Amino acid sequence: MDHVDPAQPGPEDRAAEPLTEYVQRVNRRVRDFDRRRPLVWDVLLTGFWVLAALIDATGGGWRNVARDPDVPAGLVLALSLALSVPLLWRRSHPAAALLATLPAALASSWSGATLQATLLQLLLVHHIALRLPLRNLWWVVAVVTAPTCVTVARYGDGPGSWNQQLGSQLLSIGVAALIGVTVRARRDHTAVLEDRARRLETERDQQVRLAAAAERARIAREMHDIIGHNLSVITGLADGGRYAAAKSPDRAAQALDAISTTSRQALGELRRLLDVLRDDTQDGGSRTAPELAPQPALTDLDHLLDGVRRAGLPVRTTVTGEPTLPEGRQLTVYRVIQEALTNTLKHAGPDADATVDLAYGRGGAVTLTVTDTGRTVPVQAPAHTGGRGLTGMRERTALYGGTLEAGPRPAPAHGWRVHLHLPEESPQ
Repeated sequence: MDHVDPAQPGPEDRAAEPLTEYVQRVNRRVRDFDRRRPLVWDVLLTGFWVLAALIDATGGGWRNVARDPDVPAGLVLALSLALSVPLLWRRSHPAAALLATLPAALASSWSGATLQATLLQLLLVHHIALRLPLRNLWWVVAVVTAPTCVTVARYGDGPGSWNQQLGSQLLSIGVAALIGVTVRARRDHTAVLEDRARRLETERDQQVRLAAAAERARIAREMHDIIGHNLSVITGLADGGRYAAAKSPDRAAQALDAISTTSRQALGELRRLLDVLRDDTQDGGSRTAPELAPQPALTDLDHLLDGVRRAGLPVRTTVTGEPTLPEGRQLTVYRVIQEALTNTLKHAGPDADATVDLAYGRGGAVTLTVTDTGRTVPVQAPAHTGGRGLTGMRERTALYGGTLEAGPRPAPAHGWRVHLHLPEESPQ
């Protein structure tokens, strides 16, 4: 079975992205460009509306809705520019831009030109609602409705009654302000979600690092016991060989051979220990006392299985080969079996059973498979308590250059499967 890593996306996650995600990605790129070069977009949008206002002024289209079509062309052109150019500052100074258009809007209403460029004030209303405190909307309503009041007062009701004209203007202001408030609320909500996602991601990475550091510290304590044992054996053999050298050269040679074998094993353990602790430093905080009990080995496996059976989980075992493993490898295999069966007790359900298949190879190689018949649980379930389940097993496996696979059993079987393989020890 292929290794299942919860941090990697599954096949369904690598499928084609929905259209909404594509649109959002393009929108983010546009926003990033606008954030880096805001003047580009401001000039483009302002230039568009200035051009539209000039076309309306020079083409005579404004006369279709004018109260006085005989307004001088020069005045119409100046008013069109005065109503459209302030849009350049709609984002940086929306309130000032709106106030700058007020004299032109009043002049347009008083002269009877009633230019449609006055509708550009609604765009400024939108930006005020988007960027400024909402209390500004009170005076904004008065500024935008003032030209309509001037038109009604000077030229009468015209095509519609004054209340219809004023009501239509107020409705337009309300729609523009509502759009601004909606965009503002969505933008603030998105910012909050992005900030929360960043904080959660940072917290997740910290939890993973803390779990790895704690597991490495525990492995370091276990390795310390193993190295201490090997060095004690070497010391005893050296002392005995020194006394036997004069009377029994054969026994002295046997002691030297034993010292050579033990020292090579200790050297390998020390190298792995240095790999684990290459970047770790003590944090200076409170430390718990090291465990003084001997570390378990494969000889303690029957006691572990009996305890699991007494807890209510039937366990069948199959062992092939000769168990000639160093202490470190025995401890790794023992801990993986212990963690896998513990997870089965926690997550597999009351009617599950487990099978432990253990095969010993040459040169310290070992293959372990632990399966259960319980209900399938998510990949992260064995490591849900602080990340110490799969994290610990992978740290121990990586210590000896092995591989660990954990995940649901292939269909149609049900349950969970943990597969460990430790390769042969490389010659020292």
